[in-house]
Amino acid sequence: MAGRFDPRPTRTTVRGGHVVVPGQARADRSGGLGGRTRSWVPPWPLDLGLVLGPLRRGPADPTFRTTPDGAVWRASLTPVGPGTLRVSVRAGVVEGEAWGPGAEWLLEQLPLMLGESDDPDAFEPRHRLVAVARHRRPGLRLTRTGLVLESLIPSILEQKVTTDEAYRAWRLLVRKYGVPAPGPGPGAVAGRGGGMFVMPSPRVWALIPSWEWHRAGVDNKRASTILRVVQVARRMEEAVGFDAGRAQERLEVVAGVGPWTSAEVVQRSHGAADAVTVGDLHLPGIVGYALAGDRDADDAVMLSLLEPYAGQRHRAARLILLSGRTPARRQPRMPRGDIGRL
Repeated sequence: MAGRFDPRPTRTTVRGGHVVVPGQARADRSGGLGGRTRSWVPPWPLDLGLVLGPLRRGPADPTFRTTPDGAVWRASLTPVGPGTLRVSVRAGVVEGEAWGPGAEWLLEQLPLMLGESDDPDAFEPRHRLVAVARHRRPGLRLTRTGLVLESLIPSILEQKVTTDEAYRAWRLLVRKYGVPAPGPGPGAVAGRGGGMFVMPSPRVWALIPSWEWHRAGVDNKRASTILRVVQVARRMEEAVGFDAGRAQERLEVVAGVGPWTSAEVVQRSHGAADAVTVGDLHLPGIVGYALAGDRDADDAVMLSLLEPYAGQRHRAARLILLSGRTPARRQPRMPRGDIGRL
């Protein structure tokens, strides 16, 4: 996209926007790589970068890769163990290939992860900008991973810090304490080492020494919240079986997990179309500016502007972000800290 519909690299768009999948329009010629496979034909146009983009935590996320052949790779800790999933689209057919103990689970989950349970037809644009953004992004559907901790832990790391700090902490901790992703990895296609990792299990998270959190730049408040979460990991994952509102209530029982964090989680784990993020540093100003020219909007103003989209407020916010209509910066970026240097 170009011009006024070219998304600016704000924290919010980076966190929940569009990931470019190289060569997605080309035919996939990589061939099978020895994993379990599944083919599925979605009855709608599918844009892997739009649907799966919110699952990537930075360009060097060790659990997420794209390859030049147009495939997206994900390494996940499923309920039955680690698994690696490769997804590509060829002539409208989704090709999934998976490895590891979690392979069957990931392939069974594949349609939901690509938006099968989402209902974009329930959305009715109320603003021209939103309508145009929707028209230009026909492949946007909301993912549903069916996994809580893989979104909850990185969302906690993102609390009250810059995106770069949070992504660095996630990358360092997953690489040091996670396990190598099963299967050949994207290096088998891209011609280089795969380097993907599955995030640590709850027990491993609980055993990370305090100095390693410090070296990764994670303060005691966020580290303590993650430790409380993994102590009740089973109860957190049970929230997948709840509706989004009740799931947020379950997550917020843990001290340190508030509405911002719980919304960020259920947007991914449940495909929650109405879970608008409140308490965000940038989102209210972006929504306010796009819909009313009010760059100083707060959460109350944002929620008022999104009221016509009740039931679909998260989808409306994503379309606003994808429109690229964001206010020009008036103040310096949030300073980046690194407690690991102290």
